Amino acid sequence: MSDATHGPFAKALKVVAKVEPPEIKAVVLSFIYFFFLMTSYFILRPLRDTMGTVYGVAHLQELFTGTFIVSFIVAPIYAGFASRIRLATFLPWVYGFIALTMVIFYLLFQSVANDRWVAAAFFVWTSTFNLLTISVFWSLMADIYSRAQAKRLFGFIAAGGTVGTICAPAFTVLFVNSVGTNTLLLISAAGFAITAFLVRTVEAEKRRLLALGQEAQPTTLDHKLGGNPFDGFTLLFKSSYLLMTTISTVIYFQLQDLITHEFATRAARTRAFATIDLATNSIAVLIQLFGTGRFIQRFGVTAGLLLNPIIMVIAFLAVAFSPVLLVLGTIQVVRRFSEYAIAKPSRDMLFTVVDQQAKYKAKNVIDTVVYRFGDLTSAWLSHAVLPFGVAGLAVAGLVVSAIWFPIAYVLGKRYESARDDKVPVAPSAAAQS
Repeated sequence: MSDATHGPFAKALKVVAKVEPPEIKAVVLSFIYFFFLMTSYFILRPLRDTMGTVYGVAHLQELFTGTFIVSFIVAPIYAGFASRIRLATFLPWVYGFIALTMVIFYLLFQSVANDRWVAAAFFVWTSTFNLLTISVFWSLMADIYSRAQAKRLFGFIAAGGTVGTICAPAFTVLFVNSVGTNTLLLISAAGFAITAFLVRTVEAEKRRLLALGQEAQPTTLDHKLGGNPFDGFTLLFKSSYLLMTTISTVIYFQLQDLITHEFATRAARTRAFATIDLATNSIAVLIQLFGTGRFIQRFGVTAGLLLNPIIMVIAFLAVAFSPVLLVLGTIQVVRRFSEYAIAKPSRDMLFTVVDQQAKYKAKNVIDTVVYRFGDLTSAWLSHAVLPFGVAGLAVAGLVVSAIWFPIAYVLGKRYESARDDKVPVAPSAAAQS
């Protein structure tokens, strides 16, 4: 890697994302880490969406309710372990545990294929842990890179995950019929095991950067967070700065319904969902590599946060006028690539200016419980207005987007007005061990 810091590879990174030579190893490892994480999940996501159709599209709101309940239970358990186990030890085990659960579901699917309740359990657990694992990743990134670094690097790092989300659905589309849907679980489990190892390598690189006096967050992972399992909820309610979620379940409901009627078999539905993922992520990776950092540096984090509410208004209007599979699929692609390429990195930058308790505990609550509460609310709202047709869903979506817009604006302005010398730093490892 030392030669690469001065050769063509370093020059290419400098052009694409303004990566400085001392940052190259950390950034590349972060890129690879996110690649394996998102590959492991996106191999499962078309299968998860298919399990939603097995359980029944008319009952999807029940699955969202179950996901919220499980997320509410998992969040304090996660915070409790983070309070009592060194972060450097605990974070890899998050991914190791996910790998183990995938092996368990593989055995269940082998023994009770198409069981409605196993399908429901898989949908709920996958929908719970996917937010948890991504939250852990971005908490770690916000705990490694400074605010100035994040504006340059988070888009490029996010592209690593997006490359993974391209490879995963492409693999699913090409090979799901030959390897079978159940085997996807074992492939995903192997990916999560690799991710657990990569957490340790990224953590070691953070220590190297600090030892060399390079720019990085002045914190350590070699300690327990302390506190109690409910600190994340307490921090959430203490600071409106930390409160923001996205709601896009209305379109998801309609898309699930159309795909269920359009495709009869489980494999065909899995291919359809994978195709949407592939189109989304192919566009997103180009924006992340060449556009995200430049967009944020030029227009600011506030503009990044406001992009998705604007797109959602346009999307719901389009749904109202033309509720067909092609339109809904296109809208889902546009909404998701804007989310992955601009909005999500912008939101994660907010956490570079808070302490570790907020990074690992409050962020986890926001990314799991608050997010899923938004999904839950939207799911039952969609179910309630469904008798009024697609126009009713569109109106509900417009109302949600109108509420979302000012929250995004306030949070963005608050972040941009923060001073680097006021960013809180965690106590030393000795003080917390």
